Amino acid sequence: MRPNTPSHFAPLLGLVVLLALNLAGPTRAAEPMPLRINSFPNAKALPLQVGIEKGFFARRGLKVELELTESSKAQRDGLAAGKFQIAQSAIDNAVAMIEGAKQDIVILSGGDSGMNEFFVQAGINSFADLRGHVVLVDAPDTAYALQVKKLLAQHGVGAADYTAKPVGAGVYRFKAMVEDKNNAAAILNLPFTVQAAEAGMKSLGRTVDLLGPYQAAGAFARRDWAEQNRGTVERYLAAYVESLRWLRDPANRAETVALLAREQKLAPETAARTYEQLVDPGFGFTPDAKFDMQGFRNVMELRAEVQGKPAVAPERYLDFSYYDQAMRLVGQD
Repeated sequence: MRPNTPSHFAPLLGLVVLLALNLAGPTRAAEPMPLRINSFPNAKALPLQVGIEKGFFARRGLKVELELTESSKAQRDGLAAGKFQIAQSAIDNAVAMIEGAKQDIVILSGGDSGMNEFFVQAGINSFADLRGHVVLVDAPDTAYALQVKKLLAQHGVGAADYTAKPVGAGVYRFKAMVEDKNNAAAILNLPFTVQAAEAGMKSLGRTVDLLGPYQAAGAFARRDWAEQNRGTVERYLAAYVESLRWLRDPANRAETVALLAREQKLAPETAARTYEQLVDPGFGFTPDAKFDMQGFRNVMELRAEVQGKPAVAPERYLDFSYYDQAMRLVGQD
């Protein structure tokens, strides 16, 4: 009985296989993983913009699409609905989703302490002067609105003594103060604090100086999605840290300032002043987006105090196993 493949045909078969592979062309690289990230339209989006512009996300196999939200409510609703995968903003919004909307959200990293200042119109000289005035907030139940309530209460100004007016993100709060002097005050962050000072408004102080350590921005996601896409989350956080290191490097200052000016539509001088505050480790971006646990405890205590609810152990909201592995990835490069 003759064999199916005579031995003298083997070299010919190998040649045929090799020829077929050559005709098929080079092996195609794996397609990058699409990933939608939601952030606010302010200077704190800069690491995301750097990561896209300089290819840090792409080198980690990610095709990041950045979406900018109009308000914390829109962001929370979008994350719950799966319109994007990761939110990069005030993590108090994650707490609000867990406690208020009963969503299973997990906080993945830190980012900064808020970069916030309490700005008022030129005719206001103290917190006490805000009695009877309008104070702008994003949404009435989260993050910096709670800081507003705390600061005013510390100076004897109760919730009934002023009008808290929700108008959305910092860009809208700043715009509303410029357009209408009846909007007497708001907590603003970069670059709007720099612009507010240029416009003649005055700062009553940085919130970290007035209220102590505060874990403001960070990354958070739906827990079920994060668990099912652990590698994607880890690569995202690694690329975010790499982007953050790049923009904080003095050697990249000029390029970073130019990118900031372009994305935020700032004059070069305003962008330069904003950059100097962004890279201040005590006020701007936290190096490597490390999480400030004491700052987060203060977030939780502030929520409990202002809302009249018992404080909750902060650990239930957190899972740093993703961040820890991301830092190992960064260390391997």
